[in-house]
Amino acid sequence: MKTLGMIVEYNPLHNGHVHHWTASRAATSADRTVAVMSGPFLQRGEPAIADKWSRVEMALAMGVDLVIELPAAYAVQAAEWFAYGAVALLHATGIVDALCFGSESGDIAPLRRLARVLAAEPAELKAGIAARLASGASYPAAYAGAVAALAGGEADGAELSALMQQPNNTLGLHYLIALQRLQSAIEPFTIARTGAGYHDTLAAGSIASATAVRRLLLAGGPDAAAPYVPGAVLDILRREWASGRAPQTWEAFSRPLLNALITRSPAELAGLHEVTEGLEHRLKKLLPALPQPSVTALLSALKTKRYTHVKLQRMLAHILLNHAKSELSPARLAEGPAYIRVLGFNRTGQAMLAEMKQAASLPVLTRPAGFEHPHLQMDINAAAVYTAGMPAADVRSLYEDYYRPPVIWP
Repeated sequence: MKTLGMIVEYNPLHNGHVHHWTASRAATSADRTVAVMSGPFLQRGEPAIADKWSRVEMALAMGVDLVIELPAAYAVQAAEWFAYGAVALLHATGIVDALCFGSESGDIAPLRRLARVLAAEPAELKAGIAARLASGASYPAAYAGAVAALAGGEADGAELSALMQQPNNTLGLHYLIALQRLQSAIEPFTIARTGAGYHDTLAAGSIASATAVRRLLLAGGPDAAAPYVPGAVLDILRREWASGRAPQTWEAFSRPLLNALITRSPAELAGLHEVTEGLEHRLKKLLPALPQPSVTALLSALKTKRYTHVKLQRMLAHILLNHAKSELSPARLAEGPAYIRVLGFNRTGQAMLAEMKQAASLPVLTRPAGFEHPHLQMDINAAAVYTAGMPAADVRSLYEDYYRPPVIWP
């Protein structure tokens, strides 16, 4: 049997994700699916609109067979380490044959050519990025420009630079680089995104971007997004809204984040991940001048040409979660994940889980009890911080990650 691997966030799962899953299975001739899913905090540095357990249910309801968690150490990262952590997990399962990702181009050939060059981390790439950063470019623009310059001719470079300005292409490239570095036998595929683009806020037919779906949810509740999500997902969203567990936004964490910023010295802030280039001093300087005590106001005040909104969001997430630079250094992240945390499965997934326990190169965890690792503690802490932001949170729910078993569907 052929097993498809997918890397997802499902924030929330919508009709575009159904298209991706269906098309990916067709493209890879896969019989079953493993999804690596981010937990409570996501790659762009924001909290998920609904908790990981409800998003696991969404995945299983769609037809994914087995869901494993991307540790927070990799989930809240720029493309390189997000991709490396997720691909390393799929590789470590020992049962995944294919990886299929969505891209704006829908063409894997130029991405594979680039991946072969970039997997060796040529010194010219690092120098090119540094030079562009020094001239005031944001990191994504500096990376795209350095990649294009490294790729060769001016025409090719311009084309590749445009390719790299698109977020799903960039992520896809880093998935391919990770496969190269791991010397993985997993075969990569890509399919073109359909309908709304990554950042689009308007709906296109029955498919809307995750950004658009979240805006509809926040403005009008689950029923406002009904045309753009599967029926089972709508039922889950209605339940989460009714229970007070959703929606979650950055503003739910304004008070603990601002407390963390106020009570830490610049030196303490500088020891946290992604607090770079003197941003600790900028943070301390801006706090007293904020027009209101909110994350939105802080991000607006921090934003410059040099620092993207996403970079700043990720930095604030690491401050909120107290993620030390030492634990998330490139050398530490390059070691890869230390465990495979199972979040949910169906009947097919249960058989896959038994197979994975025999084939995996990492410990397979269905509950955290009895396993010690700093990154697992980060996951548990992130879940507790996330839950504390819910209006309906209670003390027991803060420790849910310790005792909750995987979701079994149906």
